[in-house]
Amino acid sequence: MQTAVPRTRWHRIIPIAFLMYTIAYMDRINVGFGFDGIEKSLHVSATLAGLAGGIFFFGYLFLQIPGGHIAAKYSAKKFVFYALIAWGVFAILTGLVQNSTQLLIVRFLLGVSEGGVWPATLILLSRWFPIEERARANMYWMFCLPVAAIIMAPFSGLIVAHLSWRWLFILEGVPPFLWAAIWWFTIDDSPETARFISPAERDYLRQEFAKDRASVHPAANNWRASFSNGRVWLLVVTYFLVQIGFYGFTLWLPVVMKTVTKTGFSATGVLTALPFLCALLLMWANANHSDRTGERRAHTALPLIFGGIALILSALTTQIIFLSVLFLILTEGFMLPYIGVFWTLPPMFVGADALGPTMGLINGIGNLGGFFGPFLVGALITATHATFAGLLMLFIALLAAGLLLFALPPVKTPPAEQPKAAIQ
Repeated sequence: MQTAVPRTRWHRIIPIAFLMYTIAYMDRINVGFGFDGIEKSLHVSATLAGLAGGIFFFGYLFLQIPGGHIAAKYSAKKFVFYALIAWGVFAILTGLVQNSTQLLIVRFLLGVSEGGVWPATLILLSRWFPIEERARANMYWMFCLPVAAIIMAPFSGLIVAHLSWRWLFILEGVPPFLWAAIWWFTIDDSPETARFISPAERDYLRQEFAKDRASVHPAANNWRASFSNGRVWLLVVTYFLVQIGFYGFTLWLPVVMKTVTKTGFSATGVLTALPFLCALLLMWANANHSDRTGERRAHTALPLIFGGIALILSALTTQIIFLSVLFLILTEGFMLPYIGVFWTLPPMFVGADALGPTMGLINGIGNLGGFFGPFLVGALITATHATFAGLLMLFIALLAAGLLLFALPPVKTPPAEQPKAAIQ
């Protein structure tokens, strides 16, 4: 009978990384609660407000590949530490802008400062969790996305209702400075340098990582070759379409929810948290089932397709408020569960040397969809004075992303060995 592997890394690495990116994600999407105040205070249209929400992702592109490379070759810990300080500065400055030009510049620089943190953290996790555990490790870390929204939505609604949109950005820009100190003293780049894990856990990881390295074709371990890998570029295009749908929906969700329910900002904040509670449950179920079965492709594609269907149904049922809100909840609930499984795919096509730049490439170019989604929704709202055309566009993007994944060959890994799994 196999001896259970110690769980120390699950309890140490995941929570610290989780809270770090929870803060990052809050500072990224809270702009959705500022749109109304920004439009009135700075005298801008919904189109320009959407541009402010989306321009973040042009800045976000700059450090994706360099960030992944630095994390893989040098230190993910140090890269993320300095990023925490930088994005805290620009998050606070967002609340101090006086015109639309300053707003666009600061949002762009916020994107630059957060760029590279996602691939750097994925590199960190790839050094602590073998491939058979990776969907669950990614999923537990990526719980930060819905949790950030659950925390941010009611909190942001209250700040905007009782203070102003400027205080929204100032108050939510303080936590990165506090967490930078915690990050520095608690995170290690790999099991080889960590003092907090046992010899048994370190030996287990050495054995599992040796198996993972042996399963990757040597040619795929050259990071330059990964840029000519058709499967990598298919993932880039898929992620681009997903981000159009995801950020186009998420950044405008407070506006859509307020329009459908005709409530104030405090109530809208509470209602906006519900879709992310649904996402938490389905993320857990999808990633755990994927690790148990070893199946990756359908566990990535089907949530996107179901999320797109729920989204268009929400747009078609606006006259029945309960149904429309229910479908808005299911949209986010289905749309997010793909993500933990999606990031198990790149390590199956490229080796360790290529993984950092490959993840940066996918995340960087793919996240440009985060610019086009909010901007196009804002433009369509301005042109039609309604949300339907924007939601239809997002539905098409999500459906296309899900269907495109089926162009990959069936992707399967050995099912996780339950007796030695750290967390079930």
